[in-house]
Order: sequence, then C-alpha cells, then structure tokens
Amino acid sequence: MTTTTIKRILLASILSLPGFMVSAQTQVTGQEGADDRRVITTAVPFVSFAPDSRASGMGDAGVATSPDANSVHWNNGKLAFIEHNYGASLSYSPWLGKIVDDMSLTYLSGYYKLDRIQTLGLSMRYFDLGEIHLTDLEGSQLGIENPREVAFDGTYSRKLTEKIGIGVTARYIWSNLVGSGTNAAKPASSFAVDLGFYYTNPIVIGGKDSEISFGTAITNIGQKMTYGTQSDADFIPINLRVGTALKVGLDAFNSLTFALDLNKLMVPTPPIYDENDDGSRNQDNNGNDIILKGKDPNRNLMAGMFGSFTDAPDGFSEEMQEIMIATGVEYWYKELFAARLGYFYENKNKGGRQYMTLGLGFRYQKFGIDFSYLVPGDNNHPLAETIRFSLLFNFDKAEAQDTTLN
Repeated sequence: MTTTTIKRILLASILSLPGFMVSAQTQVTGQEGADDRRVITTAVPFVSFAPDSRASGMGDAGVATSPDANSVHWNNGKLAFIEHNYGASLSYSPWLGKIVDDMSLTYLSGYYKLDRIQTLGLSMRYFDLGEIHLTDLEGSQLGIENPREVAFDGTYSRKLTEKIGIGVTARYIWSNLVGSGTNAAKPASSFAVDLGFYYTNPIVIGGKDSEISFGTAITNIGQKMTYGTQSDADFIPINLRVGTALKVGLDAFNSLTFALDLNKLMVPTPPIYDENDDGSRNQDNNGNDIILKGKDPNRNLMAGMFGSFTDAPDGFSEEMQEIMIATGVEYWYKELFAARLGYFYENKNKGGRQYMTLGLGFRYQKFGIDFSYLVPGDNNHPLAETIRFSLLFNFDKAEAQDTTLN
C-alpha cells in the first residue's frame, strides 16, 4: 500500500478535528497569519465527538444539564441524579456527509440504579470510517479495508449529598486506521479515566420552581497512543469541561433551560520550532528539534496535562484562545415536547469551528426520541448538515428508599 493511501486513511479520521478548517484556510489565503495558528491535535478525536442529539442540539453543552442516559459522556457525576431505575439510549449520526457517504458514529449507553444514591453505567462508542480502497505505487488495486475505532466505558456515579454527585469512568479505546492490509501501521489502544462533579440546587424565580446546576468533568485521562513506535505516540484528547445550567419554570407546563460549557484540551500546545526555508526543522547536537518559543510537547501524561495551562508560545492570551465555548437553550412543554437551540465557538487560531445547532425532542411514557442538526458558519465545512438521532428508554420510576445521605 502506498504512503498516499495511508495518509488518506489518517485524513479520514482527522477531518473532524479543529485543525481541518485552519489548514484549508491557510491553503487558500497563503501563509499570512499561519504562525498564529497552532492547533492542538490528538489521537482518537472520535472519543470527544458529541454523541447524542439532546446536547448536540444545545451547541454541545451538557456538563450541567439535567441527567439522562447519555450523561457519561458529558459528566458522569450527573448519573446518580437520574430519576428512573434503569434505561438506555442509542444514538446514530452519519459523519462528514458532505464528503463521504459511508462514515458514521454510533453511541450506545445504559444505566442501572443500585439504590437512591448509587448508579452504574455502561456505554459503547463505534466510529466507522467507511471503506478505503488500497492501491500500490502503480495504482493497482490491493483490496478494500474498513478502518474503525471503538471505545467501551464502565461508570460508577454516587450522590454525596442531596445536591452533590461525583462519578468515575474507566474507558478502553481501540483504533485501527489501516485495517490488515499493511505493515506500515498497527492498531493502537489506550486506557483512560473520566472524573466528574455535579451540583444542583432547587430555587424559586418569580414564584416558580426552578433549578440551578454546576458541573465539571475531566475526561480521557489516559496514556498516549501510537500506530507505530513509541517515539511517535500522541496524546489522547484529555479535556476539561466546566459549566452551568439554569432551568426556569415558566408555569405548570412550560420551562426553559439555559446552559453554558467551557472546554479546554489538557494536552501540550505545539511550540514554535526553528525551521529552514523549506519547512524542515533545525536540530541541536543531540538530534532534538530546536524550539524557539513554547515548551517541548514530548512530555509524560501528568506533565502534559498540568503543563497545558502554561505552555502556549504566546502566553496567557494564547491560552485563553484555547477555551471553547458551548452554549444552548432548551424549551420543554409538559415534559412531552422539547425545542433546542445552541452555538459553539472556537477561536480561528485554534481550529475555527463555529456553528449553530437546532434540535427537537419528544417523550411519551417510557420512550423518547431526539434530533439535532448542525449549521456551520461556513457552508463548505465538512461538518455541514450533520444530523444526529437518539432513542431513549427509561423504566420504573425510582421510588424513595431507606438509604440516607450524611
């Protein structure tokens, strides 16, 4: 298989990364401003893709919204506050439909309440990259491969008080971007952990029952991944998410929820290297790339995570550019019908993803269905017209038990 084919396979996986639009803009506008664009890229970005339609309809905001079967992705600390004894959700999204017609993201999640304060969750995420036709240097067909990635999660969530919950998730990630047709790369895997915290408090606004919530989650804390040698290992998308949500009761039948999430990748920022005119990097006497500004990104897990707040070459101003903003609003009528609107913003120097989202939801007894639709600021964006579908099932409304909280 040719190197070009391998690059095509890798490109299929990273098209959804924030750097895709920056690269395209740089090609169109030339190198002007390119030095300011230091996009953080990671292995297995699919574990960060918003999987469900509810949060997707709210601009990918979900760390502090009310809990549901998909809480594991957004904040596992919420799961202990879910109101039913057990349930599940199945979400599906055709991926990059503007470019290909056989990529998709599928997310299956479920939960089971052990008692009033403890909940277990299981989930599986499957990213199908579609068929890749392999060729040799002469263009002869070598076969067809189907690159794919998958992640399995196990979650424990617990109430500490009637207002505070925490959660921990163990995750196994497996990625095969080249199938079995080449020795140039091999499948990669990693183990990761999520930690979540959730606070919710009922309040009264204008004489109406309302609720304010706060949440924070650090997701995908795990070892680096490599498809070749360990020297080529990349960080997985360790992410810090902090946010709040305010649910306002309008009357006995109508409510509005306003949500805001702030996200930052806790992985090293690319430094500025000493380069030749042809783009190759100059090296010191030890064979290491010479860094003009910033810090060496080849660090261990803990140094990479905590150093990610102070390693941007342009200092604090650039660190602030790395914060992504997700905001949304959700309207409910009698807990039967929902309408959602959201917006996601990322600085142009860090990826430039900026899009609106729309969503609808319906509930009937123990069954629910949600839809979301993504509207990017640039119609040529590969994520344009992304649609997500989610089915939800909740069973046996939880009854108060004898278990008490300290």
